[in-house]
Amino acid sequence: MDNTKLRFFAPCPRGLEAVLEQELHELGIPTTTKTDGGIGFQAPWSTMYWVNLKSHIASRVLWEVGQASYLSEDDVYRAACSLPWPDWFTPSQSIKVKVSARRCPLTSLDFITLRIKDAVCDKFMSVRHKRPSVDTHRPNIRLDAFLDESTVTFYIDTSGEPLFKRGHRVLSVEAPLRENLAAGLLRLAGWTSGDVLLDPMCGSGTIPLEAAMMARRIAPGMSRSFAFERLLVHDAQRWGHLREASRLKQLAEVPAAIYASDQDPAAVKIAQRTFQGAGVAIDVRLRQSNVLDIEAPAEQGVLLINPPYGVRLSRPEELDAFYPQLGDWLKQRFSGWRAYIFTGDLRVPKLIGLAPSKRIPLFNGPLECRLYEFVIVSGSMRKTIPTSK
Repeated sequence: MDNTKLRFFAPCPRGLEAVLEQELHELGIPTTTKTDGGIGFQAPWSTMYWVNLKSHIASRVLWEVGQASYLSEDDVYRAACSLPWPDWFTPSQSIKVKVSARRCPLTSLDFITLRIKDAVCDKFMSVRHKRPSVDTHRPNIRLDAFLDESTVTFYIDTSGEPLFKRGHRVLSVEAPLRENLAAGLLRLAGWTSGDVLLDPMCGSGTIPLEAAMMARRIAPGMSRSFAFERLLVHDAQRWGHLREASRLKQLAEVPAAIYASDQDPAAVKIAQRTFQGAGVAIDVRLRQSNVLDIEAPAEQGVLLINPPYGVRLSRPEELDAFYPQLGDWLKQRFSGWRAYIFTGDLRVPKLIGLAPSKRIPLFNGPLECRLYEFVIVSGSMRKTIPTSK
């Protein structure tokens, strides 16, 4: 299969499409197609291995195995039944079918899901005289279908568990930041491995963890397994060679310091265990501290904060009091730094009293958020917050 260019689609958190597209170019994929929610590309089979292993931004890698026009649910059934599913996996493996759509004229996605499942099972019965079972929680093989107004496209999920599940997190705090979103924030902030990084509200440590792995060139998928390993067309030897090639490119240490802290001792303990599990404990300078007690660890650097907001932890009145203090803290102690605040609280620029130089819309799951950039220059950018009468 490595002599043939196949079609793939890599979904990602909304707002990170351009970041993912750039990452895919860096991974050696020159031609891509950007859509809302992800990037399409054509590449040999082994490139799919490389993207699963190396992408910090993608949520999954879906292999496009078929496409057809439709007018009815029966058309979708026939299109699914025409595909050679027994060439790709066995009837002893469990499956899950997921259907999504945009402007689809059919009335029930649940019924379409059922018809696709029936088509796959009927194909197996006709060829192998045995059908796969359905497991909606931990399937061996995940099948995706996407319907627009006239076309259905079928995919096999080559990733299995979402790619933001790197395989080294044991525990987590409430409402943690997903790893691929954290990696996207770092790239949007323009952080590079040569920049000092500070996350003073690190929670379970997702942002500094992703930074350490990026700085040391540790592939984010190195500690996990993938669904493509269960496919009949899997090339185990090629996969092993790619993993070893990636491992040999790892650096022994980070080029510039990464600092992380949180005032919650339980969160700091979880972060420490996570760093140890990922093999980067020596790369992150972690401590327990209130954010407002921290001094700038260098003359210049990148500060990235994901404070509590919305459904996360804090009450609005607490944040109303905290953000003006945060603005003063940044202005007084971080002159020469670039500060980034990722939040779903769109009042932040007004409350913090600093004028953002960038406002980047993003989504944390279904929640609309912003990544605000503040270039901290002494004596400038300060806004006066009017007092209520």
